[in-house]
Amino acid sequence: MMSVDLDTPKKIGILGGTFDPPHLGHLKLAIHFAKLLHLDTLLLIPSGEPWQKNSGITPSEIRLELTEAAGIDLARALLYLKVPTQIGVDRIEIDRSGPSYAIDTAKALRERFGPQVNITWLMGADSLINLPSWKSWDQLLDFVNFAVASRPHHELSTQISPEMKTLLEKHQCIDTSALEKSLFGRIFLDNSLAIDLSSTKLRNQLKSASRSDIAERIPSHALEIITNLGLYK
Repeated sequence: MMSVDLDTPKKIGILGGTFDPPHLGHLKLAIHFAKLLHLDTLLLIPSGEPWQKNSGITPSEIRLELTEAAGIDLARALLYLKVPTQIGVDRIEIDRSGPSYAIDTAKALRERFGPQVNITWLMGADSLINLPSWKSWDQLLDFVNFAVASRPHHELSTQISPEMKTLLEKHQCIDTSALEKSLFGRIFLDNSLAIDLSSTKLRNQLKSASRSDIAERIPSHALEIITNLGLYK
């Protein structure tokens, strides 16, 4: 039996999104932070009714199926890399009626896992820049940490609002150990990862390009479902 350090909080990573479709950028971000933050568990959470997206998104149950398929590839990649993070796909937002707000998910997950668990919301720099448009955005750090990956064309030093600069001044930590020791309330900015992929661009490419042209950008199990269901044509 493995010994467990009871003084070390269990570390859970959260990666939310529309996942329409999930792509290798999502997986790269997940793998990067799973390794960097020594996550015990990483939950992929497809949104139910993404309030900031247009009405033309793929139905939630299909996006859930695509996310579960991508989760298979993610789990296999972590196994190959000998990263012991467990992968889960959570339908918390799909099962909740009404628009999917991050604050509701953060509160529900904190209630589910309890006060002594480290919960870190993983996101790209574009999400951090847009954070002030989220519902009750200034309350999120009362429940979770943020781990933010840099993205091309999204420069935090020039694009964040004054209120976000104030938030960073108060909550930013400069090393991962501080984030790992904090149950919530810290922001870690990581500049070693630059992912230039988006689901919107991939949907457009799926309509115009042959499937083989983008096979390298979508997890194989998700691409199989996309092909079989004739999605994004």
